[in-house]
Amino acid sequence: MRIVDAHVHVWNVDAVPIPWFRDDLGLPRHAAATDLGRELDAAGVRSAIVVQAADTIAEARWLTAIACREPRVRRVVLQYSPERGAAAAASAATSPSVVGMRAAVPQFAADLSDVAGLDALAEQLGATARTLELLIRPEQLPAAAALSRRHPGTAIVICHLGLGARAADAGWREGVAEAASAPGVTAKVSGLDLTARGAEESRGLLRLAFDVFGAERLAYGSDWPMSTRTTTYAGVLEATRAALPALSDADARAFWSGTAERLMPGAP
Repeated sequence: MRIVDAHVHVWNVDAVPIPWFRDDLGLPRHAAATDLGRELDAAGVRSAIVVQAADTIAEARWLTAIACREPRVRRVVLQYSPERGAAAAASAATSPSVVGMRAAVPQFAADLSDVAGLDALAEQLGATARTLELLIRPEQLPAAAALSRRHPGTAIVICHLGLGARAADAGWREGVAEAASAPGVTAKVSGLDLTARGAEESRGLLRLAFDVFGAERLAYGSDWPMSTRTTTYAGVLEATRAALPALSDADARAFWSGTAERLMPGAP
């Protein structure tokens, strides 16, 4: 089965600082594209989409330069900075390797109304056939649906099912169903720490995700190297496979590669 990893990070905090990085987080200081390539090869994964870990211009330039020379990571999602605004985001996204922008905004209001330039960003990305990714908390999931309905021509992708490592409570279940009610919203099955959740909880979580989104609006992501704090790259793949509901061949192709390649084309 062809696999595209829709969510990885690459960094070198000694060369390009990451403002949030701390040594006590249990993360490597260097997470190089070559390191990732070895993990992809060992797991039989064809390629990966790199998501910018922070929002500095220096990091964005560093990542796009890597994408130009590394065949396994030719697609990049840059991070949106509300402080700099949508115009700055547009100028940063001129490289053909940039397939989208991510607004990492879990600290903002539940309705996302205080994220400066978000609607303008959505409009710009839709006009250039790029995706808008959202890193949000469960309470913000309905706002993702509302944003999608305001910008039906823009593909919106929710990172980590809008959940991450949190408990899958009733609030998240209601929120993810509301997000999925907007046909322009897709989600990544990534960053969920399935190995820590256990088999039963993991299966229930993914079953709900497939029920509300369908395989054609879900994409696999490892969240490497963030996920290495609790498991290996192969461990993420194994836990994801074990938690999946029964899928037809077509649905399996959509989840493992088709959704990512449809929304973020451009890599081998």
